[in-house]
Amino acid sequence: MYKHIMVPLDGSKVAECVLPHVQAITTGCSINRLTLVRVIEPLKLPGGLESRISPKEREKLYTDSVDVAQEYLNKIAKQLKEADIIAESTVLRGKDVIDELVDFADENEVDLVVIATHGRSGVGRWVWGSVAERILRSASMPVLMVRSSSHFEPDTKA
Repeated sequence: MYKHIMVPLDGSKVAECVLPHVQAITTGCSINRLTLVRVIEPLKLPGGLESRISPKEREKLYTDSVDVAQEYLNKIAKQLKEADIIAESTVLRGKDVIDELVDFADENEVDLVVIATHGRSGVGRWVWGSVAERILRSASMPVLMVRSSSHFEPDTKA
């Protein structure tokens, strides 16, 4: 049924909570393609302070961010390979995370998106929005949202 799964990751442990689910689906459904994706947005500083940084330096910071993101995705792909799952990795560059992810999914014939959700509600959801929910509403293919268990864990930091 599913041939190409896309897994958006943002570098957080919360986002990685989808990986056991992805492994189970990939193994159980004989998936042909698994693509790990991360979107890097241009540098934005409060009050537009990024304009005080030279265009050359801004581009270097952006390129460095892309390199770090690619290293992260490669590390996750290596972990999956140890479980006999082959994953591609792609870093997207763009101003809007949702548009980049949905466009990539459409252009690459993704037929399932697996994404973590932080499980926020109320004001937290209103203030921060929900990338997972916006993808769910924008994508033309099924979206499996995995609620992070860290939402329920008490904060032990004092």
